[in-house]
Amino acid sequence: MAQSEWVKDPDAVLDYKFDWAAETNGTGSSDWLAAGETISDHTITITPVTTSPLTADSSAETDTDTSVTVWLSGGLAGTEYHVTCQIETSASRTDDRTMKIKCEER
Repeated sequence: MAQSEWVKDPDAVLDYKFDWAAETNGTGSSDWLAAGETISDHTITITPVTTSPLTADSSAETDTDTSVTVWLSGGLAGTEYHVTCQIETSASRTDDRTMKIKCEER
């Protein structure tokens, strides 16, 4: 799967979604989760860690536990961050997805 890329202003506080059931949620062309399978746990990791970090203010399973939404704030202009969401499912499967966040003054 292609990696997502987003541009974020350092002063913005925005939500970003990792969706494992895009077709079911009406936002894409394929599902990764099996019928009835849900996300039971998730972990958000952000790299690199800098003196002006991009911060995950909060995150939660959303869309009836088939997606994870994370709220991001901060960041240093000119820095590219990788935000990774690792999940465990109700069927004990694990997966992770990473998006690039390019911090730029807008």
